[in-house]
This record gives sequence, structure tokens and C-alpha cells, in this order.
Amino acid sequence: MTFELTILGSSSAIPTSEKYPTAQVLNVLERFFLIDCGEGTQIQLRKQKIGFGKIKHIFISHLHGDHFYGLIGLISTFNLLGLKNNIHIYSPSQLKDVIQPQLDFLKGDMQFDVIFHPLNFKKAERIYEDKKVEVFSFPVKHSINCSGFLFREKQREANINKESIARYQIPIEQIKNIKKGADFVTASGDTIPNSELTTPPPHPRSYAFSADTAFHPPIAEIIKGVDLLYHEATFTEELRDWADKTYHSTAKDAAKMAQMAEVGKLIIGHFSSRYDNDEPFANEARSIFPNTEIAVEGNKYSVSQKQRHH
Repeated sequence: MTFELTILGSSSAIPTSEKYPTAQVLNVLERFFLIDCGEGTQIQLRKQKIGFGKIKHIFISHLHGDHFYGLIGLISTFNLLGLKNNIHIYSPSQLKDVIQPQLDFLKGDMQFDVIFHPLNFKKAERIYEDKKVEVFSFPVKHSINCSGFLFREKQREANINKESIARYQIPIEQIKNIKKGADFVTASGDTIPNSELTTPPPHPRSYAFSADTAFHPPIAEIIKGVDLLYHEATFTEELRDWADKTYHSTAKDAAKMAQMAEVGKLIIGHFSSRYDNDEPFANEARSIFPNTEIAVEGNKYSVSQKQRHH
């Protein structure tokens, strides 16, 4: 059961010859969520062999160009390919004003609608859900309105043991309640506890994308205990003044957030083009939070299922 993040872009404001601006794809149970859409995102999707037709939900954290300038090109390609799935974009409300004129220009043969869902920058709220997944937005601290995103599997029901069904002759109509936690009373009046009838479902997996932000402690409570956290680390501590001035984080800030939120693994990215290599970021973060990895374009980060025990 897939839960996998693919990095498409890991640079900050200015792309380099080796790095594209921010973009990621999260595959949760074959639901493909595009997170930010910097310039060149569609090229990176091609390189990673992620089918365009799988992208139906796009999350744009804020309206700095390196996080959304790839959007109109991607939508144009969807149009040229004759795709028919509606595209849902979760973004600051102003994005519609920015790209609607371009969409109108394309409109001629478009066989799908682009549906905008404005984000709330005052509090965390659920912005998407289906039977198996839910997505929340949450405000971060940047120079303009900016949102992070939390993706979480919904809790599954317990699995009933086939042996128990036969042994206790459990009627089909009672299986649903037992999966939800009910005990079973036999014909002779004996109560069989739920723990003897079922095996617990896997622990729900989760991923948090903390977009461009200064160090902001309230984020920790919202993302508490996530399996995987992406947190920007535009600078190292030697450029702390720049980080404070531009409302960005250092690698140390990202590691402190991972530590506070008790996350499973930290991925850092959005590196300033001032740096020639990524080692200073890795060293700084790992000194505080050892389970840190550098966001490398094309890398995939999977979260495996963890079985619970009664």
C-alpha cells in the first residue's frame, strides 16, 4: 500500500543548473497530490514517469513565483493532451485572479474545469478528504500569506479473524460492528472480547509539508508525530540575519521543529543558490535531529506501514 513522496524541485527562489524550484508529488494509496508547482514541474513529472492524468489535486502554498510559475504550463499540457479530469487547486484566493486570464485564453478546447479552493491563513482546517485520505492546511510564518499541508491516512477498521468467524459462528450482519470495536455475544451468552476476534489495523501514515516559513513553534502541535516532515532550510546559521530578514528557516530551525514535533524523519530543502553544496545543511540539521535527509530531485521517500498490537 503506497505512501511515497517524490521530490521534483528543491531549490529556493532562483533555479540552478542542477535544481528546479519547489515541487513534490505525494502518492497516497494511488492518489497523486502535487504540492507546489515551480517552473519546470511538468518536465520533472516526465522524468519521474508520473502520468499527468493522475494529477487531479494541486496544493499551492503561497504566491511567490518559485512555487507556482509552472502551473499554467502544466495546465496547458493537460489541455493539449486532451485530459478530461477536473483539476482542483488549493491555494491563496488571489491565484485565480492571476491565472484566470491565461485559462480563458486556453479555454477553447479545454475538456476539464479548473476549480479553485481558497486557503484559510488564520487557522488549520481540513481542505480535502475521501474515504481513505484527509488533507489539512495550516498557516506558517512567511513574508506573505503562506500555508503548510498535512496529509494523513484515515484510520482503517480492524481486521476480523476468519478463524473466529467460524469458531463462534459469527453472523455476517455483526461483522461490521466487530470491525468497529464491538465485542461478540455467543448464542450461549458468553462475551468474546473484540481483541480476541480482530487484529488491529496498521497505524495511519502521515506527511507534513512545511512551506516557506520562519521558525514558528505553533506548527509543532499541528504536525505532532508525523512520519515524514519536509521543512524548508534556505540558509545555514552563518546567514541567520538573512533568514530572519526574509522569513525563512535555517537547517537548525528545521531540525528544532522536527525535534519539537517528534516526527519520524525530516527532509530539508529549498536551499539558497548562495551555497555550492548541501553538506553544510545536512551537518547542521543532523547535529540536532540525526534522522535528517537532504531533498534530492528524483529521490523517493516511502513510509512503510506499522502494525499495531492489542
